[in-house]
Amino acid sequence: MLPRSVGRTTRGRNNMEYKTAQRDDLPELIELYRQLNPEEKPIDLEKAYSVWDTTEKSNTTRYFIALDGSKVVSTCNITLVPNLTRNGRSFAIIENVITDDNYRRQGIGKRVILNAVHYAKENNCYKVVLLSSSKRTESHRFYESLGFNGDSKKGFEIRF
Repeated sequence: MLPRSVGRTTRGRNNMEYKTAQRDDLPELIELYRQLNPEEKPIDLEKAYSVWDTTEKSNTTRYFIALDGSKVVSTCNITLVPNLTRNGRSFAIIENVITDDNYRRQGIGKRVILNAVHYAKENNCYKVVLLSSSKRTESHRFYESLGFNGDSKKGFEIRF
């Protein structure tokens, strides 16, 4: 049963537009990701389109965004993972959370994340996992204010 709603476009305070990203949003999305990983060279646009097309075919990942005009100012992506436990209920992983430096502390990132969480609920996920760098303690307080429990599990990763 994956996935249901792809999200609806809504307007919030400050006339910000909230929606799931479309292919046309990629250049602006990539620009925002420069703030997330400033030390990395941004993905080439042609490669980004290829990744996007593959992602769309899988039908399990969505990018939630906030737009100020045509500028993407906040985003997170969520992936629904099919699961053989929990009576077949999927779980979701949220990654790559970023709000433009000039738009922080206005509730924009909160709304983007909550839209992703709502999407997971709509698709009968039993939990949402959000990963964050262990050094980002201010972000951790923000995530906890949204209902995430930073003490319930311990995450591990292997980087290549």
